[in-house]
Amino acid sequence: MSDLVKIKELRERTGTGLSDCKKALIESDWDIEAAIDYLRKQSSVKATKKADRNAAEGRLMASINDDASVGAIVEVNVETDFAARNERFVEFIKSVADGVLENGPDSLNDFEQARQELVQTLGENVSLRRAATLSGAPGTIVSYIHTNGTVGTLLEIKEGSDSINLDMAMHITAMSPLVVSADQLPASVVDKEREILLERARSAEDRKPDNIIERMVGGQLKKFESESCLLSQGFVRDPKVSVSKVLKDAKAEVLKFVRYQVGEATS
Repeated sequence: MSDLVKIKELRERTGTGLSDCKKALIESDWDIEAAIDYLRKQSSVKATKKADRNAAEGRLMASINDDASVGAIVEVNVETDFAARNERFVEFIKSVADGVLENGPDSLNDFEQARQELVQTLGENVSLRRAATLSGAPGTIVSYIHTNGTVGTLLEIKEGSDSINLDMAMHITAMSPLVVSADQLPASVVDKEREILLERARSAEDRKPDNIIERMVGGQLKKFESESCLLSQGFVRDPKVSVSKVLKDAKAEVLKFVRYQVGEATS
């Protein structure tokens, strides 16, 4: 990837000016992900979903078996939004999701020939980007894909009703939690966020004393952890009520989920 292409991609992903993007890339040895962290530390870009996205079009598709004991979700990328809406492209993704449901995520490779044929049909590159499955015992598998097909969730939930199951899948899709509960949040994620918040506070024009910075960052980290954990979030239908309470009242339990957004960066 040329330097100019990297500058353009960084600008698209962060909304930062070209000169700032170029400087960030130079300071980061032309590593795009490191440049995003650099910009965040300089307060040029906030921790938004836009900063975590790659330039990619495509769609998601989910497939669940008849007794809702197993489900699959896949992402397939293409070059333009126009192609992502093509009927042949949508049919291809459905076949991929059904295949992953039956044979697991590694079966993406089985669709290589069909992918090449679709490339010839569409005149655009097609990428089988990723896939995941969930097994529902002892829970039930539910899926929700947003209308435009670019963001969605595969969810394993226990003891829920049809309405609460769908509500939880929709909530996760809309609110983008990283994990179910705080104990599942990786220390590396928290440490990275702390590093960025500290650097931002220390480089501020009105820099506060270190003891105040520590308290500020501590509060910001608690907010980050709360917003990142499903059970701590305010329920999308009634933000004054926590997801934890909604599930408790419904006598339901979220066990696992996979949330995909087309083009998002993955670790």
